[in-house]
Amino acid sequence: AMAAEAALRCGAGLVRVATRPEHVVALVARTPEVMPSGVSSAEDFTPLLESADVLVVGPGLGQSPWSEHLLQLAAASGKPMVLDADGLNLLAAGCLGEAQHRDNRVLTPHPGEAARLLGNTISEVQADRFAAARALQHLYGGVAILKGNGSLVAGAGQLLLSDYGNPGMASGGMGDVLSGVIGSLLAQHLPPLEAAALGVCLHGAAADIAAQKGQRGLAATDLIPEMRALLG
Repeated sequence: AMAAEAALRCGAGLVRVATRPEHVVALVARTPEVMPSGVSSAEDFTPLLESADVLVVGPGLGQSPWSEHLLQLAAASGKPMVLDADGLNLLAAGCLGEAQHRDNRVLTPHPGEAARLLGNTISEVQADRFAAARALQHLYGGVAILKGNGSLVAGAGQLLLSDYGNPGMASGGMGDVLSGVIGSLLAQHLPPLEAAALGVCLHGAAADIAAQKGQRGLAATDLIPEMRALLG
């Protein structure tokens, strides 16, 4: 829900959410502007894939067989895709077979997810974050964002560092909001590296503005109105 709301508020014209049928009512109640669809089978999901310009896969996905099937269908569509949360965990677990090298995909791992994707430890990732970001991009293609203190954005032959953000961002849902923002920017025809870099900076800058009222208790949804104003 947070990824969908962030995408909507950052300029995606129409946001659809594929979810389990039992979650549709709750989504409508929370964010009536998005369009949830209950998905029980490939037959339910295929029309949504065909109508989408960009896919954001992972927030709220889980790691069940249903989740794996949706990720496999999304990947097979060839559509530009942002992968976060359980989308990354399923990728690391081999849900898509051997590591797929895709140019139109943005990965958004935190250090724990990055460690699973690379098959090493969090300590190894954090010991050389620049090398880890480059390794993610080399292995999976597209763009890799390594979140954390000084988020890194790695594209082919490029590595960017964001100096926006603050410790108040260490709260649940921040990654969902980021993935929604990047998905929205991709839908507005920014190339993956530009969408990822702008999304990271926008997300961090919004958090810095929101934190002017104090970092304690900063919530992911506090960033959404600030991002909308920054994009204004």
